[in-house]
Amino acid sequence: MYELRRSHIAHAILDYLLEHPEAQDTLAGIAEWWLPEEKEKKVTRLAIVKEALDQLVSNALVLERRGKDLQTHYRINGQRLKEIERLVR
Repeated sequence: MYELRRSHIAHAILDYLLEHPEAQDTLAGIAEWWLPEEKEKKVTRLAIVKEALDQLVSNALVLERRGKDLQTHYRINGQRLKEIERLVR
């Protein structure tokens, strides 16, 4: 069940990024604004979203960078756009 939920979140993140390819945000921003259905599950929300992001980063589908605010920001890997489209559709 946990793995399924993490996979669902990873899919939702990729779907959001395909719809908003210029988007980038922090873990908290992604959980708050990109995944509004996750707001109700606050206890595990950030942990699962972080794991989903880690999985997407390790697969090079999402890029991470440290911002001037010292927070990690995530965005789509534009070089893998066609692959991401195939995964989401």
